[in-house]
Amino acid sequence: MNITRENIDALNAVVKVDIVKDDYSDKVEKILSDYRKSANIPGFRKGHVPMGMVKKQYGKAVLVDEVNKLLQDALGKYLVEEKLDVLGNPLPKPQDDLDWDADAFSFEFELGLAPEFEVKLKSKKAITHYNIIADDKMINNQVEHIQKQYGKLVSQTEVTENSEITGKFSNEEKEIENVATITLDKVKGKTNAKKLIGAKVGDLMTLKTKGLFNDDHDLMTFLKVSHDDARGLDIEVNFEVSEINERELADLNQELFDKLFGPKVITTVTELKERIKTDSEKQFAQQGDQKLLNDVTEYLVENTKFNLPAEFLQKWMQTAGEEPMTEEQAKEEYEKSEKSMRYQLIEGKLIAEHNLQVQFEELKTFAMEMIKGQMAQFGQMNPSEKELEDITARIMSNQDEVKRLSEQLMSQKLLDFYKTEANLKTKDITYDDFVKEFYS
Repeated sequence: MNITRENIDALNAVVKVDIVKDDYSDKVEKILSDYRKSANIPGFRKGHVPMGMVKKQYGKAVLVDEVNKLLQDALGKYLVEEKLDVLGNPLPKPQDDLDWDADAFSFEFELGLAPEFEVKLKSKKAITHYNIIADDKMINNQVEHIQKQYGKLVSQTEVTENSEITGKFSNEEKEIENVATITLDKVKGKTNAKKLIGAKVGDLMTLKTKGLFNDDHDLMTFLKVSHDDARGLDIEVNFEVSEINERELADLNQELFDKLFGPKVITTVTELKERIKTDSEKQFAQQGDQKLLNDVTEYLVENTKFNLPAEFLQKWMQTAGEEPMTEEQAKEEYEKSEKSMRYQLIEGKLIAEHNLQVQFEELKTFAMEMIKGQMAQFGQMNPSEKELEDITARIMSNQDEVKRLSEQLMSQKLLDFYKTEANLKTKDITYDDFVKEFYS
């Protein structure tokens, strides 16, 4: 067997594999001999079928199968030995005139080669790492939310600004008939609020859905309509009031603190606010980190310049999936996925150059810490070592879970790496401002 490579350019090559009879003949003969021993052919005793007849019936199929096995094995070894970094898989060049009656065969494969490039992590302009803080307004709102959640309902005779109003929304044409409880802080505009203030149990009013709530998604909840129907919904609905209550705020006392956090963990309103601030900012840190990860990824893709073997990759995409693609479909898919392919190459280079690979023991520890965190959420604060080991072992035996955890740990490793190596600046921002700036 002989394997040669012709480099077309820096990103494309053709590998030629020459196979001669000595490479496959012994294997083919052995398989045919085994077939002869077990073949059931009418007119011949088992094991006494003439070899010529076995070759005639099975020879071509066995030859094709063995040559293909030999070919794939040799090509795989060649790529490893030559340390060729290929994209996609080798593509066999069409051979309509291949003669399987010959003794020697030649096969050619197109290769898409990974580009050479350098990753410069230090940007001239600093990338912002947002430190999301819980301000006094948010903390006070959270305290009030807790007081409402643990407060008691007091019946009212008519709707006021602080009422919880239960009633039935209906519209015959759209088949809407749903009982819901709303509060005036959900209602958009003074005009709509005025229609509700002063209403009594049994009152029936007509409301326009367009601009009824501050968030159109509330239409899905209160009217029980689909996301598509809620978008731009502009109809009139009847609303019949069936119950009016005001939620009396719970006292901020030791009984409430113990109910929330356990006996004597929190003893003052100041401690409660500090706890809310700490817990909130822990959650916000994850959002700030995700934003940083996205921004560094965007920077690297935009500023790390290299070419890809686009023509080869589009050709490969036509046959790589479960369903074959047309040339046009492959081109469209390539354009959609080019950015992610570029980042995968950049990420792979950073992982290799800075030894960021995920090790088994690291993954096991990561899984165990995740399990401890989840158990703590359900009140299991001190699980035994054996319990943790058993759950971790079950998770680590599931390949899909291992893959998911590996991706999470790798993201964390890259994030930690970016925090130390990239040119970053920290900016404090309230949660409300963060949401307005990046998600509104």
